[in-house]
Amino acid sequence: MDYRALVRPQVAALKPYTPGTTVAQARARYGLERFIKLSSNENPLGTSPLALEAIRAMSDLNIYVDDDHATLRARLAEPYGFGVEHVLVGHGSNDVVRTLFSAYLAPGDEVVMADPTFSLFPKDTVLFDAAPVRVPLRDGVHDLDAMLAAVGPRTKIVVVCDPNNPTGTRVERDAFARFAAALPAKVILVIDQAYREYMPPDSVEGADLVRERPATIVLRTHSKLYGLAALRFGYALGDPELMAYAQRIRLPFNVSRPAEVAALAALDDHEFVRRSLATNEAGKAYLERELARLGLHVYPTAANFVAVSVPGTASEAYDALLRRGIVTRSGDALGMPGRLRITIGTAEQNRALIEALSALVPAPA
Repeated sequence: MDYRALVRPQVAALKPYTPGTTVAQARARYGLERFIKLSSNENPLGTSPLALEAIRAMSDLNIYVDDDHATLRARLAEPYGFGVEHVLVGHGSNDVVRTLFSAYLAPGDEVVMADPTFSLFPKDTVLFDAAPVRVPLRDGVHDLDAMLAAVGPRTKIVVVCDPNNPTGTRVERDAFARFAAALPAKVILVIDQAYREYMPPDSVEGADLVRERPATIVLRTHSKLYGLAALRFGYALGDPELMAYAQRIRLPFNVSRPAEVAALAALDDHEFVRRSLATNEAGKAYLERELARLGLHVYPTAANFVAVSVPGTASEAYDALLRRGIVTRSGDALGMPGRLRITIGTAEQNRALIEALSALVPAPA
């Protein structure tokens, strides 16, 4: 039977999400015992110890979670002077994006976004029969002037991923303020700041825009800095009225009890945050220096990963590193041909990466 005839055309045209290679898959493919995974921008120090301790102390998994998540939402809102009504929670920020797009996109709408950027944005746009309007990056950075020029009468949402995934680049705060102020008031501005904690102090703070421009939504996650990727917890900050419409269609119990408990505990783990940021800063400085020495171009990163040019094709370099026990992410699948996206690891992992990359770089003539 041809099931394609039963599927919505928008779904039939989509390709499944392809995650990065896992260590188990790499072992099965090459038979090596030791692999370093630098493909998914996970925290190389592991998970917040306070979060782990809170999960171990749980004993009520037979009880449904309080679906309001009032205590957690209040904690997330507090640093910005917001209330619980400003916060929408979800099963990772991907789930939050799907909920928001479900609430606001209608057939024929347009969503302006950078190209390349996080793959979920164009995919979910198409899913809801809207049109992605892709604006090429300029030197790896969002071209805000071109994005503003791309806004038209059918534009419903504008997405800025800051820092951008997969390039790691950020937009300048003053330029972004001008961009946001110039957007029509009826256009929803979505700022994806999954890596906000890694950014320099003078970077864009999306929560400020929520106060200044009501039709603004900021996305955050606990998957990166706090090391809770496996538990899946993300959230959005936005105007209470915008959030209220999204709350109407949010799936009940979309945040599990373990995720809620761990996310709440992680917010108090200041020592883990300090060590994680220090490790990332040291690793970033080392990789930028060593990659420059090898003659490999890397975009200036404001996140916990780098997008680096490689000899030959991205797929060839990816395979060559995999054979040497280093798992990265090929830019061919991310809209960055000729580059790899590589997570910043521990000092030992970063040294191993540079040693492996050195073997791929042609010797000077």
